[in-house]
Amino acid sequence: MKNFLFVFATAAFLPAALMAQERINPTDPQPTCAMCPGTLIPLAELEAYTKKAVAEKLVDQQVRDIDIGKAHVGIGMVYRGKLDRPAPDSFAEHDQVSEVYHIISGSATLVLGPDIVNRQRRPATLRTVVEFNGPGNNGSDIRDGVAHQIKAGDVVVIPAGTGHWFTRIDDHISYLMVRFDPDKVTPLKGEAQSRDYLSKPARK
Repeated sequence: MKNFLFVFATAAFLPAALMAQERINPTDPQPTCAMCPGTLIPLAELEAYTKKAVAEKLVDQQVRDIDIGKAHVGIGMVYRGKLDRPAPDSFAEHDQVSEVYHIISGSATLVLGPDIVNRQRRPATLRTVVEFNGPGNNGSDIRDGVAHQIKAGDVVVIPAGTGHWFTRIDDHISYLMVRFDPDKVTPLKGEAQSRDYLSKPARK
């Protein structure tokens, strides 16, 4: 009987002891995305978006939108064809979403700067506003903008509130887009939604 009680008491104590060992020290920094899984987006999926862009004459497509705790991170693929001069009022700025471009192929002239001329609110119903980069503005030009010649391999960081404008695209430009959305204004998009999107013509 004494042996039984000893075994029972030991078994009851062990889980509490193990939990105490695994408990995160409350004085240490805590994970901002507790127990969140990682996400892999295979190259084949990214290439499928570029192929779809060319076939259906699309420009910006959101591949995934992932919750990382304090923010959403959007992964997009963008394909732009040859451009001799920009369209009127096509200077763009996003209020809450910052962007990073990693250029995959092609070359272009990209103008950046925060002082937009003739600032006009982008329609709240625009698909790119609703799904990709949140509210923002367009404009006709930028004061003291800085022109950058970008090519495959380059990386461009565009903070929220900074205007950006392609003034020339030599033949085409294709780039991976990473969007940082700390206010979570964009909807989440997972692997199943991505597969479904790729399986049929895109909604215009």
